[in-house]
Amino acid sequence: MLFERHVLHSLGIAKVMPFLPGERVLDVGTGGGFPGIPLAILFPETQFYLVDSIGKKIKVVNEVSKAIGLKNLKAEHTRAEQVAGKFDFVISRAVTQLKDFYPWVKNKFNKESKNTLPNGILYLKGGDLEKEIAESGLTVRQFQLKDYFDEEFFETKQVIYVKS
Repeated sequence: MLFERHVLHSLGIAKVMPFLPGERVLDVGTGGGFPGIPLAILFPETQFYLVDSIGKKIKVVNEVSKAIGLKNLKAEHTRAEQVAGKFDFVISRAVTQLKDFYPWVKNKFNKESKNTLPNGILYLKGGDLEKEIAESGLTVRQFQLKDYFDEEFFETKQVIYVKS
């Protein structure tokens, strides 16, 4: 269950976006390190910055990162709104509604895009998202994870992409 619902779910982002060496990715509300840690393992030449407003969670992330020797991951106890710097992508896993999430990160993107999709948000969400997307006022592209994974868990899971 841990593998399917956390690790594999996190790697759903990789099905949509193969991060390039040197890209910078911000994981907002990382909790116990998902999706950031599995993606940092998969993309060792991409820089990941994981943030969460709960200090205990970041302590765990730092311990895991240190234990497995991740050199491309930095984790910090802070809120998304307080993060300085620019990123190619912002990733997250169902932290809040899109309309609330977008203002936290809208000014955090590098202007120059190098990847197959322009810089933006890659947001793991589940369920019926029609109302949430409409309320956000954002133009999104939806990637159905059931197109990539056979497990029943992924039937309603998506990666929501929002261009920066």
